Amino acid sequence: MDPELEAFIPLFPRTDLTDPVTARKNFAELAAAVPAPDTTSMAVEDRTVPADPDVSVRIYRPHQAQGAVVWLHGGGFVMGNLDTEHPWATRIAESSGAVVISVAYRLAPEHPFPAPLDDAYAVLTWTAEHAAELGIDPARIAVGGHSAGAGLAAAVALRARDEQGPAIRFQLLNQPGLDDRQETWSARNFTDTPWFDRDKATAAWRHYLGSRPATPYAAPARAADLSGLPPAYIATAELCPNRDEDIAYALRLLEAGVSVELHQWPGTFHGSQAILSAEVSQRQNAELGAALRRALAE
Repeated sequence: MDPELEAFIPLFPRTDLTDPVTARKNFAELAAAVPAPDTTSMAVEDRTVPADPDVSVRIYRPHQAQGAVVWLHGGGFVMGNLDTEHPWATRIAESSGAVVISVAYRLAPEHPFPAPLDDAYAVLTWTAEHAAELGIDPARIAVGGHSAGAGLAAAVALRARDEQGPAIRFQLLNQPGLDDRQETWSARNFTDTPWFDRDKATAAWRHYLGSRPATPYAAPARAADLSGLPPAYIATAELCPNRDEDIAYALRLLEAGVSVELHQWPGTFHGSQAILSAEVSQRQNAELGAALRRALAE
């Protein structure tokens, strides 16, 4: 493990997704302890997207924005909201120059699949329909996210392809959760990795799927055909259960003719980018923004 990250391991709180309510409370408290980000370089606005039910979003508009990204937070499908994602969304907007539309999708287990995906897709559709109002080019809309949110972003891309929905320029997938089967080497063997391990992944998928069988829109790794999807940037952490399913998905996208940038970050673990003082975290965060900036450039 990267020594700068390892020093923080004793400070990381233990999370237990078997009790979603307590997990959400602890996650929110952890996020609230982070200093508020500087948003002076952008306009920030809370909006409600009409849907069934309506979806709350927070929109970050950097000056002279280039395109937009529908941004989906992490949290194992059970945690996270607009406030916990505020520092991440601010950084993505600042580093990419894109309008970031952060989505407060419904959370499992109270709202299992397909509710979170329906919320995310509704926001994508709304973004495309309101591109002029948002001051963006409708041909330059991306989807992206962290962890469970990145898995949702991949599912949104699949659904938009299949339903001839809004054109998606790019998918930015950071450590995505893509495969409920947990059959890869990393999913089977990373049982005690920091922040996220096999047991937490198992709990997250159980909450998200509920009593439903997994479909490709729930677990994109199950999709038989990945052709016709938007170009992707996929980032993995070395000590993350999702690592191998993400690399396999990237290879399958390439085999299907989809352009992919794959970055495997050595010495990192799931979510370690939150340790902003570490040099590797700074490089990871800069790369996410730079990849999105390149993808949305004219």
